[in-house]
Amino acid sequence: MTGPRCRRKHRPSGRQGQSGARASKHPTPETGWTARRGLVAAGGGTEGQDLPSQFKLRNPAAPGDFVQLPVPIIQQLYHWDCGLACSRMVLRYLGQLDDSEFESALRELRLTKSIWTIDLAYLMRHFGVRHRFCTQTLGVDKGYKNQSFYRKHFDTEETRVNQLFAQAKACKVLVEKCTVSVQDIQAHLAQGHVAIVLVNSGVLHCDLCSSPVKYCCFAPSGHRCFCRTPDYQGHFIVLRGYNRATGCIFYNNPAYADRMCSTSLSNFEEARTSYGTDEDILFVYLDS
Repeated sequence: MTGPRCRRKHRPSGRQGQSGARASKHPTPETGWTARRGLVAAGGGTEGQDLPSQFKLRNPAAPGDFVQLPVPIIQQLYHWDCGLACSRMVLRYLGQLDDSEFESALRELRLTKSIWTIDLAYLMRHFGVRHRFCTQTLGVDKGYKNQSFYRKHFDTEETRVNQLFAQAKACKVLVEKCTVSVQDIQAHLAQGHVAIVLVNSGVLHCDLCSSPVKYCCFAPSGHRCFCRTPDYQGHFIVLRGYNRATGCIFYNNPAYADRMCSTSLSNFEEARTSYGTDEDILFVYLDS
């Protein structure tokens, strides 16, 4: 198998693709944040417009006790593309999403139905987005071969994914083996940046949702799978804020099209550090 080709930095046209997001049905407290020109709030806003006054940044130097960023909600289309849906959310938040260019990037990077966090890092690099991919394993953990979630694609994907890690530095994809704390994540969000996180969906529980979602990764539509199960179920989400007073973190779950989710920090930590995630987190920065 040939190795991945490095991509030159992509300069987006600034056009937006079609949005399938609907306005959130969940209560959204007034935030202390503004987006730059070109950022779009979920359910509304136009590229090139400033957001309403309630999103204005009061003090960019202070982390604050409450952060809720206007990250648009985009639902995944299939059981396998949650990571791509998260990437679309992030790029639209940055004002850099064009649907035709996104599809072209998927073809150029040869992304198929098996998406790993390293693939998302290469996708950010393709669009010239400043990023930092933190993980516990620089490559594929051979111990995952016996896990049901990974078993089907493990043999065909191991070489490809390891090559991506090996060539990351040459391709200017920033990958680090490191541990990330909740405080690190909150400091990142406090500056208006976002992050894509790999979690165990069998552990993650939204406190705002009345019932588990009936659609998720690697399970047929109509099957309940966002419930506690001994089996690991990998799923990507986008972090968009936190509330120190209540000890919760806000995120977009691409399994939904109409809501922001929230969970306790303890539940979030359990979900993102479960065996199978490698504690993967892709930090994405506004100043891209």
